[in-house]
Amino acid sequence: MLPGFTLPWSTNTEDLRRGSGQILRQLSGFPFQLSLPFERLAAHQSCPPDSLVRTWVRGQEKVCSAPRMIPLLQVQDLHVAYISRAGKESPALAGVGFDVRPGETLGVLGESGSGKSTLALALPRLLPGNAEIQKGVILFEGQDLLRAEPRALERIRGARISLTFQEPSLALHPTIRIGGQIGDVLAAHESLSGGALRRRVLQLLAEVFPGDPERIADSYPHQLSGGQQQRVLIAQAIACGPSLIVADEPTASLDPTTQQDIIGLFRTLREKFNLSLILITHNPALLAGLADRILVLYAGKVVEIGSTEQVLTLPQHPYTLALLQSVPGRLDEPAKGRKSRLPVIPGEAPNLAALANGCRFAARCADRMELCTKREPAAVAVSEAHAVACFKYGG
Repeated sequence: MLPGFTLPWSTNTEDLRRGSGQILRQLSGFPFQLSLPFERLAAHQSCPPDSLVRTWVRGQEKVCSAPRMIPLLQVQDLHVAYISRAGKESPALAGVGFDVRPGETLGVLGESGSGKSTLALALPRLLPGNAEIQKGVILFEGQDLLRAEPRALERIRGARISLTFQEPSLALHPTIRIGGQIGDVLAAHESLSGGALRRRVLQLLAEVFPGDPERIADSYPHQLSGGQQQRVLIAQAIACGPSLIVADEPTASLDPTTQQDIIGLFRTLREKFNLSLILITHNPALLAGLADRILVLYAGKVVEIGSTEQVLTLPQHPYTLALLQSVPGRLDEPAKGRKSRLPVIPGEAPNLAALANGCRFAARCADRMELCTKREPAAVAVSEAHAVACFKYGG
């Protein structure tokens, strides 16, 4: 957890509104602008995944307007399941839908087992053999990746869409020098060899290791720290000039200082190369410093999506609120009493292989109603840029 990260979340709506003005300014190490310009906010507004959703503004119902910018990536009604050897099916993603616009960073937030890594692997179709995409559409730069031929996918992966894996020590080959591993990515998509390839590798390493590219290029992975290995994965990701990078938990095993460095690097590269990012994490502090919007996953379903400011300062779904309340406070704050217990979400995540009827969060939700156990809520737009799947808002 990053030092200095504290959010005054409360279950009381008035407390939330009163405290929201101070929240993002308390995020240590992240120069996040709280007041977004209207033009930038409008550019990132879009309808929730459903084609028609109800929007309640001052008690009146209206239909959400169409997005103003053509998305780079559109995911519609994506269903992914894992199949056991015995043929038993475990749904991992159910009806996931969202979009990413050019130059935008979308944060994907959720606890372990929510389907974040499955989503990351499904986008470039790199799921393991026991996984099955059962339904949905993944439109990238106008092409449906679920219907693309293998040769077409080979041209897209690494060149147009890059994926950085969760564990760099496992993603990097232990017996190949770093320069060779980055060179392999370039050789797969570009006609470079010899001195030209070496110069390009050093240029890429200079983007992520200013002042020390040659030493890194000649090193083996075990000679580098975890943060340095993560930077190597980022160099591989930007090697062929992709328009979208999917980063799966890029800071999961790093110390707080290195986490901030990696997030700062992503921010710099995004601005320099006009990249779109999907940043997957369980740590809301990382998203506050980088993401334009946040998508919250729970048990394979999208339960909330909105701007970073909206989701972090005024979370609407009970799961989002509970997740954020579980974040530790500032390390330099005095303890309240002799001992303080960190809030936890009661119960356990549902067994996806044996789901009951109703909302997937109902068994752990303090606000559950009788309707919550009968059917799953639909996405409802609580504002033009903020949607939530909860019966509290008419879902």
